[in-house]
Amino acid sequence: MAAPKTPPLSDEKTQEIIKQLIDGVASGRSADMLTDMMETVLHYGRDNASIGDLKLVSRSMREMRYAASIFQKYNKVRKVAVFGSARTRADEPDFQLAREFARRIVEENFMLITGGGDGIMGAAQQGAGAEKSFGLNIRLPFEQHANPVIAGDPKLINFNYFFARKLSFVKETSAFVLFPGGFGTLDEGFEVLTLLQTGKTSIVPIILMDRPNGFYWETWRRFLDNDLLELGLISRSDFHLFTITHDVDRAVNEIKHFYKVFHSYRWVRDEMVIRINRRLTPAALENLNQQFDHLIASGHIVQRGALPEESDDRASLDLPRLVLIPHKREFGMLRLLINAINDSAVIEETEPKGTAVS
Repeated sequence: MAAPKTPPLSDEKTQEIIKQLIDGVASGRSADMLTDMMETVLHYGRDNASIGDLKLVSRSMREMRYAASIFQKYNKVRKVAVFGSARTRADEPDFQLAREFARRIVEENFMLITGGGDGIMGAAQQGAGAEKSFGLNIRLPFEQHANPVIAGDPKLINFNYFFARKLSFVKETSAFVLFPGGFGTLDEGFEVLTLLQTGKTSIVPIILMDRPNGFYWETWRRFLDNDLLELGLISRSDFHLFTITHDVDRAVNEIKHFYKVFHSYRWVRDEMVIRINRRLTPAALENLNQQFDHLIASGHIVQRGALPEESDDRASLDLPRLVLIPHKREFGMLRLLINAINDSAVIEETEPKGTAVS
């Protein structure tokens, strides 16, 4: 059950003080959100919350606000997160692969986010360079410290709480690339897959990279196949949410192609509103409706402009939309829909002029 909206304070004097404070910094929906936050803070006091609870809320809010302020300066640039072991040595193939991937992906105008530590994280930041990098470091009693590339950079953000750090990764990232790693890497990977599988975050590429002839992710996939799938604990469509590769070119192209036509999406009540970088032809739209008829709960996929409810999304208001009401299950099938949207552009580019796309 979702947390209820914070009840308004009955004290009119307190409400007026809050209003005066908010009027000085925000308006519209932003003011409504900030008012709700301030009322929530005061309710903590009225609830006689423990010092431990207050410390947790206060510190995590400060961490999330600071992180958001750093990322805000780069909000027009897509970012790729790289995860992997902090223990990987510089002479290991995975280290060199991570460095090469990072070098290549920033050449495609992406920025890079890592945990800011050594090993795979340090390799990726060597490849990307500090200017194109963010480091989301976690304070630990051992092992984790900032790598030399990102140490001292203003885009290095230190977190006390894993959940605040994870939230920043998921909120700011347009693709995830995971190299072999330990508990932390697997935790981050399963966390993102869980959020995608349940529709709690937007679908983005998840790429599992290994050295040539490496078997780390194939072993992991056998566990999914032989145990989780066999026991009915996951669905076959969940396998569409990730890609295993040993090739840097394929990893880079997978991320680039994902955003070829597809831009982003949001939900407006039950409607999935997919923003696209260019309009689809009528034939391409008809193909989508035929191919994904099983995915649609009612109606069909339509192409239109922005919905009135999207007026706050000023950066994407001019983009065309595909709007549909899908079944909210098996989100791996939505990944196939996004693939088909992007592939429609390839078909259009290869068809002779005047030829209908069938």
